[in-house]
Amino acid sequence: MKFFLDTANVEEIRQATSLGLIDGVTTNPSLVAKEGRPFDELIHEICEVVQGPVSAEVVSTEANAMIKEGRSLAEIHEHVVVKCPLIREGLKATRVLADEGIRVNVTLCFSPTQALLAAKAGAAYISPFVGRLDDISYDGMDLIGQILAIYQNYGFPTEVLVASIRHPKHILDAALMGADVATLPYKAFDAMFNHPLTDKGLAAFLADWEEARETVAPEAVEA
Repeated sequence: MKFFLDTANVEEIRQATSLGLIDGVTTNPSLVAKEGRPFDELIHEICEVVQGPVSAEVVSTEANAMIKEGRSLAEIHEHVVVKCPLIREGLKATRVLADEGIRVNVTLCFSPTQALLAAKAGAAYISPFVGRLDDISYDGMDLIGQILAIYQNYGFPTEVLVASIRHPKHILDAALMGADVATLPYKAFDAMFNHPLTDKGLAAFLADWEEARETVAPEAVEA
């Protein structure tokens, strides 16, 4: 499974990529707006840091405008993936951009039939939002299973990018199902490292080692 970081904060991206565990980044207009920086400059810097796919979203809602905007986004950096919403105009734009060799991440997916349409339009990635479905008392992970089954049935190359992740359980379920990508807020990524038994075990090992060092004869330590 590939891990993308769902943020536009360069410092978070630098910290995560320094661990060698991040494969890409997803952004959206809300995340970019929080940073208060020129859009093209910020996306270019993120691409340089992560050296992997970076989703940058169009803000138009009409196909021709999305296509023009998508072409412009793709020129910012070779790693840019154009993000289009899952609406009729968005899928129309996806088909054109995909035919031009521009990778598209179709976002705001909430049903398996929407995901089927996106795959047929040539999307490189489909982004189902599991957390937002959970918020309305629907099991978001059920959607992931349905999309994976459909894509496997027909051999679609579109990668399933699990989005709107809220906690490590979403990541675990997505990995067990075989999803291609999970895009993680930094908080969820950081939580994956933590377990109280790891902390307890390490503390015990280090305490035992210090106690052993204190009881070993000086000449044995020097040897």
